[in-house]
Amino acid sequence: WTGDPWTVRVEGGKIIGRGTEDNQQGIVSGILAVQALREEGITPEYDVGLLLVADEETGSKYGLKYIAKDHPELFRKEDIIIIPDAGNKDGTMIEVAEKSILWTKFRTVGKQCHGSTPDQGINAHRAGANLIVRLDALYKIFDKKDPLFDPPVSTFEPTKKDPNVANINTIPGEDVFYQDARILPDYSLVEVEKKIREMVAEIEQKFKVKIETEHMQREEAPPSTPSDAPVVEALKWAVKEVYGREAKTIGIGGGTVAAFFRRAGFHAAVWSTMDELAHQPDEYARIENILGDAKVFAHIFLQRY
Repeated sequence: WTGDPWTVRVEGGKIIGRGTEDNQQGIVSGILAVQALREEGITPEYDVGLLLVADEETGSKYGLKYIAKDHPELFRKEDIIIIPDAGNKDGTMIEVAEKSILWTKFRTVGKQCHGSTPDQGINAHRAGANLIVRLDALYKIFDKKDPLFDPPVSTFEPTKKDPNVANINTIPGEDVFYQDARILPDYSLVEVEKKIREMVAEIEQKFKVKIETEHMQREEAPPSTPSDAPVVEALKWAVKEVYGREAKTIGIGGGTVAAFFRRAGFHAAVWSTMDELAHQPDEYARIENILGDAKVFAHIFLQRY
């Protein structure tokens, strides 16, 4: 960061700070659209609701997952549901499909010993590192492509790594890493998990270690929103009116709260105009995008679908 992430600053038409694009931009655009209608005394064609929910980044247990399960009476099948949580620079991306998400923790247990006497221990770090490399084979096993998605393939990436030992001259007896997998709907999570277990067993046998796995997040891909659903048609029309561009439907690897709506049988679409800087240093939201998207929402509020 070139400044304090928690102190908002405005530079060159950008609002810079942690969370400004993901997801405060979408929140503000929605509020601005409703506020504009109220100030002008305009009554929308139907009721407009803004849903502000918690913990989207950590599974939505206390947010939309809870609301969709325990309070389905808040929604109707004919509702136009838009989630401003993903998009591209020109506002032409309407997300209608998501990949399955599988976050896995791998804990390798060996035997700790001094670095000068490796024969007296079992190096859990080496076994874990070999498992990371072995898991790369998942790319070749689950290699289907779907051009609806970007990227068009399933992804299997090692990400977080927990500390093992504090000093260099100790061979670790425990090692922990995590994998973030985003899997095309063509495959079930059950078949992916089966292959992972087989690879884990290979490493256990080869290095004489014990490997424990734990799912940190496991979400099977929900049904896709049809490309001709009213919410998609509404967005295409409004984007054309405001931005003068033709929007198209796509699928993404990231997970959004649209998944909970889709599992419940609601046709939700994810849309926004953004530079795609979520979770990055110097994250920002363009003021012109905030205002432009507010206009798109207001256009939709005033039409009957």
